[in-house]
Amino acid sequence: MKSKILEILKARDGYVSGQELSEYFQVSRTAVWKAVARLKEEGYQIESVQKKGYRLVASPDVVLAEEIQSILKTRWAAREICYLKTVDSTNRYAKKKAEEGAPHGALVVAEEQTQGKGRMGRNWSDPAGQNIAMTLILRPAIQPQSASMVTLVAGLSVARALKTLCGLDVKIKWPNDVVAGGRKLCGILSEMSAEMSGIHYLVIGIGINVNTEHFPEELRDKATSLYLETGEKMQRARIIAACMEYFEEDFSLFEKTMDLSLLKDQYEALLINKDEKVKVLERDASYVGIAKGIDWEGELLVEKEDGSLTRVYAGEVSVRGVYGYT
Repeated sequence: MKSKILEILKARDGYVSGQELSEYFQVSRTAVWKAVARLKEEGYQIESVQKKGYRLVASPDVVLAEEIQSILKTRWAAREICYLKTVDSTNRYAKKKAEEGAPHGALVVAEEQTQGKGRMGRNWSDPAGQNIAMTLILRPAIQPQSASMVTLVAGLSVARALKTLCGLDVKIKWPNDVVAGGRKLCGILSEMSAEMSGIHYLVIGIGINVNTEHFPEELRDKATSLYLETGEKMQRARIIAACMEYFEEDFSLFEKTMDLSLLKDQYEALLINKDEKVKVLERDASYVGIAKGIDWEGELLVEKEDGSLTRVYAGEVSVRGVYGYT
């Protein structure tokens, strides 16, 4: 009921009467009052005036389920949200929820993450109230070898959402890092439970630097935040909702073909590596070439110095700019 009350209050410029809300929800006016009181305790500024009703004055920057769902426009993505005040890793918690039967599209989101997981076993933390740490649970009808494509879909969706909301020249560093000004804004990590016949579940962990004002010196030339790029503090719930809406749209196109053929042009239009010199770092060797785009399976096409074209699989190697991160 709280999320719907928020949705109604946000849609109105003036007051909404307690009687109207009680009739809408088929509950007593006392029940409405208690729900509004809980919203106030969570930081919402709601004005209550006798004989007029309730008016939303301001919303806090929170990632509560009620706040996200009050602005969400999806059919299935994030329709079930598990909010955590603090967690070691949203991916780890989401896998637990998936094992317990959480449905396709369920979202785990945390105010604070203490042991976030990244590629190549890297860890990081998200301080409370600054960034977005979330994990989407999927149960796609695809083979395990196709899971890496969904990670690219997520990268595209986040990039599109941030570009639209913030007006930034957001790019994608293959396979799924979202960057601005040549520095990393968002990292994405997928993990799955599967067997030869198919995937039990797939979790897509998404970490977005939103309101971080300072990074450690060793990260300043590699990482950035929406605040540092725009000079403005952002409402994280709006960003989460937009990411889920774009992902639902992009994932539906992926499902039509079970590859990236319908998303390839959009992805390559944002690919910062395209037609640039890159360094491919394999376990035992490395080489330099020109990134030519991606194929329908999301593999990076690299033209080597001898003119041959090779396909780089996201799960096996890292790609860097020759002179820096991008």
